[in-house]
Amino acid sequence: MAKLKLDLHDIYNKGDKIEQALNNIIEEAVEKNIKTVEIITGKGSGQLKKRVLKFLDQPHIKSQYHRLNKDSKNHGRLFVYFKKAK
Repeated sequence: MAKLKLDLHDIYNKGDKIEQALNNIIEEAVEKNIKTVEIITGKGSGQLKKRVLKFLDQPHIKSQYHRLNKDSKNHGRLFVYFKKAK
C-alpha cells in the first residue's frame, strides 16, 4: 500500500511553511494516486493539530480526500485517506 508521511515537528511555528507543506503533500498524493497520507503533528499543546484540521476542513482541500482519521493510539498523528483513481 502506497503511503506518504509528513512530519511537521521542524516547522511547527512557521505558519506559511505548514500550509505549503500540507498543500504539497495533498497535491503529491492526488498526482501519484497515493491511498494514505500520515501527518505527524506531535502531541504538544494541540495547537498544531487544530491548525492542520482547520486546513484539511477547507472545502477545496476536503473535496480532494475521502476521509480523515485521528489515530486513537497516538494523539499526535492523523491519517488522510484518498480514493484510488479508476
